[in-house]
Amino acid sequence: MIDAYTFLPQHADPIDWDHHDAAQACARLKDSARVASHRRLSEGAEHFMPPPDLVNAINAAIASRSPLLLTGEPGTGKTQVAYYLARYFGIELFHYQVHSDSSARDLRYDFDAVAYLRDAYLTSLNLTQRRAAHRAAPDRTDRRYLHKGKLWLAYEHPGECVLLIDEIDKAPRDFPNDLLQELADYRFEHPFPPGAPIDRGNQPPPIVIVTSNGERRLPDPFLRRCIVYHIDLTPDLLGRILGAWQGEFADRLPPPVQGQALQRFLEVRERLERRAGRPPGAAEFLIWLTVLAAAGATGEQLAAPGLADLPALHCLIKDHEDYGHLA
Repeated sequence: MIDAYTFLPQHADPIDWDHHDAAQACARLKDSARVASHRRLSEGAEHFMPPPDLVNAINAAIASRSPLLLTGEPGTGKTQVAYYLARYFGIELFHYQVHSDSSARDLRYDFDAVAYLRDAYLTSLNLTQRRAAHRAAPDRTDRRYLHKGKLWLAYEHPGECVLLIDEIDKAPRDFPNDLLQELADYRFEHPFPPGAPIDRGNQPPPIVIVTSNGERRLPDPFLRRCIVYHIDLTPDLLGRILGAWQGEFADRLPPPVQGQALQRFLEVRERLERRAGRPPGAAEFLIWLTVLAAAGATGEQLAAPGLADLPALHCLIKDHEDYGHLA
């Protein structure tokens, strides 16, 4: 195992806390903080290199102004596409992260029921105590209880923009179909009539990117309205990812060693796929390279005869049983 985890040294004896310099130890965290900041999606857009087939799908979606549905396993760059387009065109990005309890209404707006009930209670209390008899009960349609969602903000935005609906397969089944009219007509009714409908007017419709990890099949009516592209984590794509990010590792992990790491990573994926394990994805690959670089890994260490002897293997394996598949 590589002995280069300098953030927390391995002690044979208990730490002498009376003489421990916490400030000096904390200073060593700066390098890892810098690495983490570079993995932000907004920063990653600078390194993103979409393959030609994905570029064709993006161009088709923009030409037809159809939603682009990107499918594939986590870590293949689906979400990064939206940030790349926003950076490339220099336009605003509205990112909506889907959750298991999300509804289409959440994408349009959110009604702050807690604030409304609080104000209603306080008004009732004041009236009961005869301190503010002139104060009317709060109006449920008061705009201060209404918070605009990402779809609303995108439709009101002046000029071009990108709308990202991320991991739509996490939502309840009706979520995609409940967005059909909004994504087709680029408008929806105001939640408090007679408010004017929310629409794009004469502005171009947003560039809509939808991502799915394939946890479940999406409804056919929704699929028919999308340009669909599946991103496979192929050796070519991993090579592109490595090429885009190698500047982050080149000072401590020379290109030949990076190439060797890519080859061993592909061997790990192939072994786990063949034995019904959980193969690591692109995100694990980049984390592994980061740790190898921090450790100053060498080609000799990566040339371990067995996959189970590879350094920092815990960066790639998420299921304890998969260690046995590599033995």
